[in-house]
Amino acid sequence: SAEDVRDRIDKVEDVAEALFEEWEDELGEYESASLRRSSEQQLDETRTQYSQLISRMHDAEERMDPVLEAFQDQVLYLKHNLNAQAIGSLENELVGIRQDVDALIRNMEQSIAESEAFIRRFRQ
Repeated sequence: SAEDVRDRIDKVEDVAEALFEEWEDELGEYESASLRRSSEQQLDETRTQYSQLISRMHDAEERMDPVLEAFQDQVLYLKHNLNAQAIGSLENELVGIRQDVDALIRNMEQSIAESEAFIRRFRQ
């Protein structure tokens, strides 16, 4: 799931980079200087909004790592100490990890929804 999130963020970045590059290349096709300036201003504003959005997406992505590392520690501990006492003591950790993962997923879904809304803006 974490890799899927990273892949989705990469795809958003690829699409955005292509969009901005095409937009910038096409600015030279304007005959009207005022329309070109207006489009340049809109491009700058859109890049600023995108930069903030992608930054939030990367922040959410980075918050996955500590949770995944804690989960990996628990998996290793279970693997090396698989007995009833170890399993019983990890129940509380499992609840905490599930809560952390659920919170991260909600955060990522919000970032993904924001990116999809951002992309829809350009399709209109």
